[in-house]
Amino acid sequence: MSIHDTAMSFFDACESGKGWQVCSAYCHADAGFSAQADALADVTTLAAYCDWMSGLLVPMPDGHYEIKSQSVDEERQVVTVFGVFHGTHSGEGPVPPTGKTVASDYVYAMQFDGGKIKHMTKIWNDGYALKQLGWA
Repeated sequence: MSIHDTAMSFFDACESGKGWQVCSAYCHADAGFSAQADALADVTTLAAYCDWMSGLLVPMPDGHYEIKSQSVDEERQVVTVFGVFHGTHSGEGPVPPTGKTVASDYVYAMQFDGGKIKHMTKIWNDGYALKQLGWA
């Protein structure tokens, strides 16, 4: 499987809330994670991030993604995916349902080693997204 195909399979599994149990097939067991976003400040492993995404779909059960662009840098073994996450806060947590919607831009930059993801950086304006939902 190409790094593009692996990245896209991972992206769909992660964004669909399948959690680390499914996402781990596409990643190194100790894959790292980083983001310059306060909401993810304590998340340092890709396993923790995948489970965080799964938990995000509890308050937003209609959460889904829209892919705007994707790219592959074969030389550096990096795949990027630019997407928009859409959802409505209709479920429980972290505050009572607000009924507000979010359309949040983000980018996954997935770095590969040996055909599997070894690190992912999420580029995301969490403050803007949280304000849209009425969480901040």
